[in-house]
Amino acid sequence: MSDRLSETRIDGALAYDGHFLKVNRDRVRLPDGAETHREYIRHPGAVVILPLFDDGSVLLERQFRYPNARIFTEFPAGKIDPGEDPLACAKRELEEETGYTASRWDFVCTIHNAIAYSDEHLDLYLARDLRAGVARLDEGEFLETYTVTVPALLEMVKRGEVSDVKTIIGAFWLEKILAGTWQAG
Repeated sequence: MSDRLSETRIDGALAYDGHFLKVNRDRVRLPDGAETHREYIRHPGAVVILPLFDDGSVLLERQFRYPNARIFTEFPAGKIDPGEDPLACAKRELEEETGYTASRWDFVCTIHNAIAYSDEHLDLYLARDLRAGVARLDEGEFLETYTVTVPALLEMVKRGEVSDVKTIIGAFWLEKILAGTWQAG
């Protein structure tokens, strides 16, 4: 790959330092030598869990998401804490949000969901051999869980009922995994 498209940071500063997100504003040199500014969100990264039951159904969540002022259907997910191993985070988040634990875990892929304005990445994990337990939601966290088949989930995506990008990508991966054309791990 050519680096003729790369931009070079000249200087910059933290524009906003929040509890969860940080916003930077940098001055950069463009490939043609011109200068401009880039504003972007720093994010610690997150995990997404694709909880797959033996019968081929998956566990989903319904949760209100404030920035869009609506309830979304999505796979369990959560922010990686500083120094936390992503797989350990996935195991923690699955149990906290749903009460389920899994004895089989496979890394699926890493996605970058907002490349134009954030460095956030999400590591997707397939969780199998699920066992029910008791959820331990974080303070201020409210959600409902339910199960659907992968074909039903894909229909929800097709109808626009599921618009969360991590869930759409997870659904497409599951379709390929269950068909035997792609493998996790």
